Order: sequence, then structure tokens, then C-alpha cells
Amino acid sequence: MKGSIVYKSIQKRGLHIGLLPEMAAAVNASTPITLDHDLDVLPEAGRRLTVSDLAEHVCDLAARLWAAGVRPGGYVVVHKTANADVWVLAAAVSRIGAVPVMLSPALDATTVGTLIKRVGRPYLLTDGRKLDALAGLPLADLVERLIIVAGDRPGTESLSRLAGAPRVAPVVRPIDEAAVITHTSGTTGVPKLVVHTPRTQGIRLRPQWRLLSLMRRKETVAIHISFVHSRMVAAMALALLQEMPVLLMNESAPDTVAELFCEHRPGFIEALPNSLMEWEELAGDPRRPFASVKYFSCTFDAIHPRTMSRLLKSSARRGALFFQIYGQSEVGPAVGRAYFRNSAHRANGRCVGWMMPLGCAKVRLVSRDGNPVSERNPGFIEVAWPGLAKTYFAEQERYDENRTAGWWRTGDVGYRTRLGCLHMLDREVDMILGLRSSLEVEDLLLGRLDELSELVVVKGPRSEPIPVLCTTDDAPLDRNRWRAAVAGFPQLADPIQIPRAELPRTATLKVQRIALSHRLKEELKGRA
Repeated sequence: MKGSIVYKSIQKRGLHIGLLPEMAAAVNASTPITLDHDLDVLPEAGRRLTVSDLAEHVCDLAARLWAAGVRPGGYVVVHKTANADVWVLAAAVSRIGAVPVMLSPALDATTVGTLIKRVGRPYLLTDGRKLDALAGLPLADLVERLIIVAGDRPGTESLSRLAGAPRVAPVVRPIDEAAVITHTSGTTGVPKLVVHTPRTQGIRLRPQWRLLSLMRRKETVAIHISFVHSRMVAAMALALLQEMPVLLMNESAPDTVAELFCEHRPGFIEALPNSLMEWEELAGDPRRPFASVKYFSCTFDAIHPRTMSRLLKSSARRGALFFQIYGQSEVGPAVGRAYFRNSAHRANGRCVGWMMPLGCAKVRLVSRDGNPVSERNPGFIEVAWPGLAKTYFAEQERYDENRTAGWWRTGDVGYRTRLGCLHMLDREVDMILGLRSSLEVEDLLLGRLDELSELVVVKGPRSEPIPVLCTTDDAPLDRNRWRAAVAGFPQLADPIQIPRAELPRTATLKVQRIALSHRLKEELKGRA
């Protein structure tokens, strides 16, 4: 069976992740999947699998979950230590017609408890380490049953003890009902639970299916994104149905990443923006870990031009490209563009791209003050297409507040150029009076100061823009170089330098700007 045939079936019947491994095996059972870690739930599986092996493991785990009492229509919160088995377990939950609710391992116990309560006595699928972290919660009152992936704990059902459970037939969820629930980043408070259906998941494959179809060779795709994110569903579906070997990564330390890339020589890398920033230092590594990469892809936040330029120049491939796709959990991929080796360093980092081909998302700008939207008067960015998430679980009113006649307000502010390129300036909640765009300032200063590994401009106690920065190896900031770099931004307050490890981050490694701003306000108030 050809991948294109399966793709057409998905566009008609929706994407059911519980069936995906089996469908991909029908396309090519021998497509390899390599891990940089062992699966917690199946340590004996090893780190080198085929798609056929994956399909067998999903079928096995689905049988164990059935034996543990999970049934069609039920909700299973998957909250465990970061590991590729998070996605495998979600597929197993889906295979028996239940709905996986994916909660990041980065969430604190209080937030996890709030989200579990919102779902309403679901099953909780976890591991010993996370169970310990949740010890302060009244789990007996919050969940229907506790299931752990391995080992023994009082009051829990262990999947390791259910090995050999009788296999069960797959159950297919209705195309417009909840299939997978993920959550927003939580940069502005408690995350929202985003409901994805088989139809919305299938539609979201369109933009990159066309992109991957242009690749002439079946090259290794290295994936380093959160295993609980909605993007993970699309990334795995696209790679496996295109018969591309997959390298699933959990590690992000630059030296480890260099060794992995030197060994597996990926032709395509999809990673989080902040991971790519962290890997910039590898651009000059004598091992040349990015030499084999033809395509870099980032489908989350806009990425800094400096990062794109360094990575592209470290590739030895002719015509290497960096694809940036702008979107969010609620809308999927909205606009995109490609950057080239010789021009990425000159790119405007606020230009996130153009609307993609027919059948993909539509984008419009809506005035904030009644006057026409322009570069000087940016407006609200709104997106419309059938790929929009269905709702926020148990928060329909909150969802409806952002949706008007099919258009979803992203919360971002920007404008469109004469050539149709969408420029995203800032999140509305992060805008600072007197500063056109915090993100634009960050782009420019990162391009001028190579020693910076991270820079975030947030509101201070008097709403003044405060640059919070990190340097390579936490070296002291050269204040003279800093003053020269910011000469065009007199509105900026004095910079505050902190270790990169102290930046508060979301599950997708975005800096939690509001949390950082609150922290600075408290610290500066204490010094006053």
C-alpha cells in the first residue's frame, strides 16, 4: 500500500493515532525507528525498532490497558516522565477507543491536579517518579483508577503485570469527536485542554505532506519535540507514512546531540526553537553534526535569524533550507516560509510566512482600534480552516470567546506586508508600551551579540522593558558591548543576567514571560 493512498484515506476518514502504526506498517513494515533512550513501559524492546514492531507494541499495550479496565469513550490522562513511550501509550489508549489526555511532565503537581479534576475522574497512566511527585494530591478522589507503566505500587494496576493479556479489536472514534486532548503552553496561567478530533488531526497533515513529498530520498528524520504535544501526532504520521527512518530524541544536551547526528546523519531535523538555539554552538563543532541536514523545520514559535543562519551554514548539503511554520495548538500550522543559507542572517525574524496552498489555513488581521491594520497599527491575527481544534475541554465558553464565525483569535498581534507576508510582533499580553515589538528587539540584539545564548524582554515593576539575558557558559556580560548594541533602544532598562537554567519554561521550552516578569517585580521590589 502506498503512503499517498493511506494519506487520502486519512483525509477522508480522519487520523486515528491508534491505527497509525498499523497503517504505516502496511505502507512499509521495515521503516526503522531509532530511539536515544529505552522505553519505560517496554525496556526489553530496545532502541532500534521497525514500524512493524511499533504496531505490535501498540496492539500489546492496548490489550493490557483493556485488561486494566480502560474502555471506549473513557478518558486516560497520560502523565509520566518524558519518554517516547508517552506517544506509544497514547496510541494504545486510542486503539481501544478511549481518549488520551496528554499532560506534560514539566507541569507542577497543583496544575496536574487541576487538569485531572477538569477531566472528571479519568484513569491516570503514570510511573513511579511522577506518582511520587503527585503524592500531595488526593488521587483516590480525583481518578477512577491508577495505572503505572512498570513496577508495583499499592493501589495501582501495573502494565508490566498484564503482559500477555488477550488482544482486542480496535475501536474507531467518530470523526468529529474527541480523539486526543493536549494542553496549551500555560504561559498565561493554568493551561487549557485542547480537544483534537480525527478530522482536525488529519487536516493538519496537509501543509507538510506536500513539503515532504518533494523530498527525493527517504532520509532520516530527527524529531526532538515534546512527546505530549499535538505536533508529535502529525510529525510521526508524516514521517512514517512517507517511509522515512525516524530518530526519536529525548536528549537535548549539545554534546549528546552531536554524537547522535554524527552516527545517524539525519537529512531532516524537526525541533523546538529553544532546542535549536541551544544547538547553535554545534555549528562550529569539528565533528560537523549538521553536515548531512538538507532541511531544518520549526513548527512552533518564530525563530531568531541568527539561529537559522548558523545552522544552515553548518550544513554541507547543497540548497539546504530552513522551514518555519507559524501556528499554535488550537489552529495547527497557519503560515510558513523557507529561509536560505545565504540570506537567513538578513531575514526579518518577525516575518513568519505566507498562507500555504489551497486547502490550508486562511489568515486575516483584525483592527484593535477601528483604524486600518498596518505596520504602525498592528492588529489581531486570526485563523480559519477545518483544522481548528474543536473546543477547550470543559471550558466551552472560554473557547467561544476566541472564535467568531469560524475565525480563531490567536492572541498574537501583527500585520501583513504588501507582498502578503505575515509579521507577528508579540503576544498581546506581552506587549510593552513604547516598544514596537519585544521579539523584534530580541532578534536584533541576538544577531549583534554572539555571546548571548538567550534574551527575553519583559515588563518591569513600572511596565518598563527589562532585558533578561543569558550568556554562553554564563560568562559575565561585557557591558561596553551591550551598550553599543542597544544604542538604538533608549527605552530599554538595564539588563539583568541570570543563568539559563533559571529561566521558567513551558513544556515546549518557551520562556514563561509573565512568570519571569512577576519574579523580577518581586525581586526588584525587595531591593527597593
